[in-house]
Amino acid sequence: MKSIAGRLLATLFCLLVWSQAKAQFDHAHAAWNALLKKHIVLLDGGKASQVRYAGFAADRVALKTYLAALSAVDETEYGLWSRAQQMAFLINAYNAFTVEKVLGRYPDLKSIRDFGTVFGNPWKDKFFRLLGAEASLDGLEHGRLRAKGVFDEPRVHFAVNCASIGCPMLREEAYVASRLEAQIEEQARRFLSDRTRNRFDAAADKLVVSKIFDWYKEDWTSGFKGINSREQYFGRYAGLLTDDPLQQGRISAQQAMLAFAEYDWSLNDAGK
Repeated sequence: MKSIAGRLLATLFCLLVWSQAKAQFDHAHAAWNALLKKHIVLLDGGKASQVRYAGFAADRVALKTYLAALSAVDETEYGLWSRAQQMAFLINAYNAFTVEKVLGRYPDLKSIRDFGTVFGNPWKDKFFRLLGAEASLDGLEHGRLRAKGVFDEPRVHFAVNCASIGCPMLREEAYVASRLEAQIEEQARRFLSDRTRNRFDAAADKLVVSKIFDWYKEDWTSGFKGINSREQYFGRYAGLLTDDPLQQGRISAQQAMLAFAEYDWSLNDAGK
């Protein structure tokens, strides 16, 4: 009996520790959500967005407070969360720290690449702490979000924002575990519907899509939801890529040749 009671007490203790750890972080990301609702400008019916970096600069204290909350999470606490909580955390962290990086030079930059692509590279620079270690944006994206066998979710590319016009839009709300699937699917549909970045070019007789489908080809051939190629993925969204029924048919049948649009690295700044 003592042994059973001891095991029960140990189990209850572990559950208490687990529940307390989960309660330490705000999974609603309320602080980040409030900043996004205030400083994101939707364009083209919500297919794209721009960022009021000047507004974020005015609210820098609130942003830094949220970033500090992110940085306070350690691996042990993170490990107790659900897959969706972890993924939402990493996406929001990527986007929030990207805004913070831009603010380090704003308004004296035209592109995030102005930091440098070798020295001062904004994606490789370890300019923040996360999960108990010095971290970089590349580490977040490639080391965690894209790590094989972890999330295996190619649509993450529609959720993380690189502060550039060519990039899928910065969403006007925080990602949260309870709605993560719906949020990232909406991001996918928004991006694929944006004809400035994905469209059927009748003159060239090609489906012209964003460079992210070129750079991250392997993510679209991983078997995600039965998808083993980019052409197969586009086939499911043919109606978003063109209004022409014949062109839609070719895309659906995976017969459209692919081409990749030039990537616009200009800052996605809405100005004041």
